[in-house]
Amino acid sequence: MNDQNVLKHINDLVAEEQRLRDAPADADPSGKRLRDVEVQLDQCWDLLRQRRARREFGRNPDDADVRDAGTVEGYTG
Repeated sequence: MNDQNVLKHINDLVAEEQRLRDAPADADPSGKRLRDVEVQLDQCWDLLRQRRARREFGRNPDDADVRDAGTVEGYTG
């Protein structure tokens, strides 16, 4: 997946997130889909940052991998 594909996926997820937030509460009563979308967004942004960092330091950006939700959500900076 190249940077443009990652960015397109991010834009699609942002649009879905907005639809879910604007929808009536009974459309996603448990909020599970919204949480799933938020985690996927975090994973995509993390992947994009990894790809850019690899490129910046002369490494192959295609070697970057999507990290598991626990890693991405547990990151504290």
